[in-house]
Amino acid sequence: MIIALGCDHGGYALKEHLKTYLEAQGHTLEDFGCFSTESCDYPDFGAAAARAVASGKCERGIVICTTGIGISIAANKIKGIRCAHCQDAFEAELTRRHNNANMLAIGAGFTGEKLAERMADVFLTTEFEGGRHARRVDKISALEA
Repeated sequence: MIIALGCDHGGYALKEHLKTYLEAQGHTLEDFGCFSTESCDYPDFGAAAARAVASGKCERGIVICTTGIGISIAANKIKGIRCAHCQDAFEAELTRRHNNANMLAIGAGFTGEKLAERMADVFLTTEFEGGRHARRVDKISALEA
C-alpha cells in the first residue's frame, strides 16, 4: 500500500519510527515532512499528505503532531479526506469499518511507538463495512460541496 506521511516537529520522532516500521511491513511511503525537530506549522504537512490521498497518489495517510488534533483538522480541510484522530487501536479499527476514514491522525505526546505500530497496522488492514455506514459516509461527503 502507498501511504502518505506528514507531521510537525512534535510528531517527527514518531513519524520516523513509523517509517522504518511500515517499510519493513512492505509498504511504500511518501513522506511530506517535516524533516527535523525544528519548529514548524502542522497545516503545511498535514495538507500536503491529505492532497496526496485525495488525488489518489497515495491510498491512505498517517499524520502526526503532538496531540493529533490540529493536524487532523488541517487534513480534513481537503475535499475527499476523512481524517480520524484516534487514541487506540480500537478507534483506528472502527473508523475504517464505520467511517471509511482514509487518514489516521496520531498524537505523539500521548502515543508510544508500539501503540502507534498497532494503530497503523489495524488502520491499514481493516476494510470498510459499507451497508448502513455507507449512507452516513455519503452524507459526510455531500457536506463538502
